[in-house]
Amino acid sequence: MMIPDSCVHNSSMENGSMEMPCTPEEERSIIEELAAKAETNLREGNLYYVVSSRWFMAWQRYVGKIEDDYPFDSSSVGPSSVAPSSTKDRPGPIDNTDLVINEVKDKDEDLQLHRTLQEGHDYELVPEEVWGRLLKWYKGGPVLQRKMISVGEQHKQFSVEVFPVQLRLIDSRDHSEAVIRLSKKASLRSLYEKVCQLKGLDPEKICIWDYFNKKQETILNSCSQTLEESNVQMDQEILLEVQVDGFTRDSTGNSLAMVPVEFTGSTSSIAGGPSMSNWHSTSINFNAHEQTTSKYEDMEDGHDGLKPEAGGDRGLAGLQNLGNTCFMNSALQCLVHTPYLVNYFFQNYSNEINKQNPLGMRGELALAFGELLRKLWSSGRTPVAPRVFKGKLARFAPQFSGYNQHDSQELLAFLLDGLHEDLNRVKQKPYIEAKDYDGQPDEEVADEFWKYHKARNDSVIVDICQGQYKSTLVCPVCDKISITFDPFMYLSLPLPSIATRSMTVTVLYGYGSSLPMPFTVNVLKQGNCKDLIQALDIACGLHSDEYLLLAEVFENRIYRYVESPSEPLAAIKDDERIVAYRLPKRDTDLTRLEIYHRYQDNKMFLTPLVTNLEDPQSGADIYLAVERMLSPLRRKEFDTSTSMDYSRENDSFSSNTCTGQLGLEIQSTGEIEGEGMPRKDFTFQLCITDDNGYSWRPIMKNTPIRPGRLAKFLVEWTEKEHEIYNASHLQVLPEVHKSQIFANKSKQEAVSLFSCLDAFLKEEPLGPDDMWYCPQCKEHRQASKKLDLWRLPDILVIHLKRFSYSKWLKNKLDTNVDFPIQNLDVSKYVKSIDASAGRHMYELYGISNHYGGLGGGHYSAYCKLIDGENRWYHFDDSHVSPVSESEIKTSAAYLLFYERVKHNSNRTSDEP
Repeated sequence: MMIPDSCVHNSSMENGSMEMPCTPEEERSIIEELAAKAETNLREGNLYYVVSSRWFMAWQRYVGKIEDDYPFDSSSVGPSSVAPSSTKDRPGPIDNTDLVINEVKDKDEDLQLHRTLQEGHDYELVPEEVWGRLLKWYKGGPVLQRKMISVGEQHKQFSVEVFPVQLRLIDSRDHSEAVIRLSKKASLRSLYEKVCQLKGLDPEKICIWDYFNKKQETILNSCSQTLEESNVQMDQEILLEVQVDGFTRDSTGNSLAMVPVEFTGSTSSIAGGPSMSNWHSTSINFNAHEQTTSKYEDMEDGHDGLKPEAGGDRGLAGLQNLGNTCFMNSALQCLVHTPYLVNYFFQNYSNEINKQNPLGMRGELALAFGELLRKLWSSGRTPVAPRVFKGKLARFAPQFSGYNQHDSQELLAFLLDGLHEDLNRVKQKPYIEAKDYDGQPDEEVADEFWKYHKARNDSVIVDICQGQYKSTLVCPVCDKISITFDPFMYLSLPLPSIATRSMTVTVLYGYGSSLPMPFTVNVLKQGNCKDLIQALDIACGLHSDEYLLLAEVFENRIYRYVESPSEPLAAIKDDERIVAYRLPKRDTDLTRLEIYHRYQDNKMFLTPLVTNLEDPQSGADIYLAVERMLSPLRRKEFDTSTSMDYSRENDSFSSNTCTGQLGLEIQSTGEIEGEGMPRKDFTFQLCITDDNGYSWRPIMKNTPIRPGRLAKFLVEWTEKEHEIYNASHLQVLPEVHKSQIFANKSKQEAVSLFSCLDAFLKEEPLGPDDMWYCPQCKEHRQASKKLDLWRLPDILVIHLKRFSYSKWLKNKLDTNVDFPIQNLDVSKYVKSIDASAGRHMYELYGISNHYGGLGGGHYSAYCKLIDGENRWYHFDDSHVSPVSESEIKTSAAYLLFYERVKHNSNRTSDEP
């Protein structure tokens, strides 16, 4: 892109002069154009550069890409009340030093980044063209270059590889260690070249072993296979052996003949188990079945065969952490301790593998999972490294590639769906045309929906894990009812909070009838702004023809309106100042007036006021509105004459020029003097500003006014006005909550799992982004939605929604949920009329736990062994230890795995 000469000037800096645009706005425009151009030309091999978020955000503020914490400059509110971006501090040279671990002596070696860095929080990625321009303007560094790679098997995605694979090279000759860094897309041939370059060796005379866990697993032959395809993991060891006179020297110093080993890279796997005749279980069939063979490199690490261990250690193998894979290990342990799945994957399931399903993974994911399950049940207490499974997972779900922490529920959802598609018995899915079921009984419609679902989806996962909802939508306009029956794999339950929060909000009257009044109300901590408004409604005695408009006030300005009823209260911090403007409900379009205050030193002060006007025509209308809003502040000694008489009882002013009370018509006077004019001692000077608040200009009573939906005005205060009006009533706003340093913290009470189910199944309106198209109105409507359970699976997975995300914040709930271990009875929630179903009773057998906060933390699992003795164990990656049943109920519980109890059980429900 060509930059006009007129847009360039020289700026001398410490590290030399550089060309740069004359204004921040031009600089921003150039960078945005370069970034947009790069976005349209994404391909593998493109170069990107890592930039510290700390520096990049400073640059964004400088060019106006992101705003400051509030939209006004704190020093003045005159014609330059908002400082233009050109006056903001220009950032210094690019500084990435906070990202790197240390400098390296070899200039050809890449700098190493801290492993805990997160994109968007610690660093940003910019295209090569953007980096080049920023470096030209700002200099600095260090330069952190990375390449874009293609990830995924079926649905390829582009991703910048910020953290290349780091391997520890062990030289068998002297046991010395060196670090090798390569892209996971680099070939084994490239690995050989890098090792030979480092060691000064001939590629024909060396052999490199996969030395994971210091075991010579397989030879990594020099070929085009990538490190990723070879299941090589971050930070693992590889072993170098060097040929001497036709022999290699192994790690013990012994001479071995060089024997070429060929691997075909087959993706076949075992789909049948070994002989298990000496392993008896009352619930699982471990009889011998036909066994197919697999290539050794597709075997999971940790044990050399699938021979079951003698003794009582079956199912007690841990999973090795491969680098932030505790989320995966936790979910996997719960699945591999699911009795139905153990029974299924120890049988010969090869005839159910669906290699033609375009929605599946050619059976590879199911094969990798089945092999891992058998490995875990056949390894005694020897930990298993799930390298092959993780490699398959990354190929088909690139979001789980790399070494970042992820959500175990997201992994579980993908894995169950992937296993289903890989094992779908339906090879050709039939097309089924939608029908109109108006008037048919629910039972018939539900059975029809389930039959159609099974005609396209039929697998062991559907057999044991899928249930059916009844979903009812009601149009709020025409009352049209729409009922569908949809399958589900798990229940995602919200956590209703019983913990309350004290919040103080100042209510201001939008028609100038009373002084501001703070109200303190108690609301649920995890509630939303609708709950806060309802509590304030009761506290301040709101009338049916009024409403409350919430706003956040910062530095004596309205920072934002809190107008979304679904905004979580957690978005409002304790140290913020919230006001509620009490305004009339009106059908006609009104102009909202924001009234700010300024004193002689040009400083903004006092709480802003808000009122409504209908079609203001002149400055006189504004002067009247402002006088009315300030009338409660008049000192008594000056309150002797009135030009307007307002009372709540008669709902009217004697003048027809005022605004905003209930049922009150606010009309412009069109007059400059006479009846309906402000008091003669109302000497304030008023100014008007544009919507952005960039400039102010005085207005007189005869100034024509043509505002839009929003108009901002400034009241100029002098000593004279202070004598007449008591401004102290608007001077101090209380914080939402004043923390008590020595406040006693009460122990958090637990919520019942049944209350979570009630919250999940209650009727509620759809969100504004989920509007429903009403076939009767022919319009999109915000319908009400009600869910009911209709058909329940044998394995019921319950997801406790501890993580909440919104445009305002991310949050984790540590609410303690009291869930039954035995005898979970959900019969009352099942609405189908099925006499044969009996009671829907479940027993817990697995829990996926999450400890810590967002963006990290740790996962582990509690699982009950399927040996008939109801023994519980804690699976914490490689470490497995017994745990008593009384210890498994914690506030860390995230996923609950229940198994249906057979109908002949005489046990009673734990439901309170």
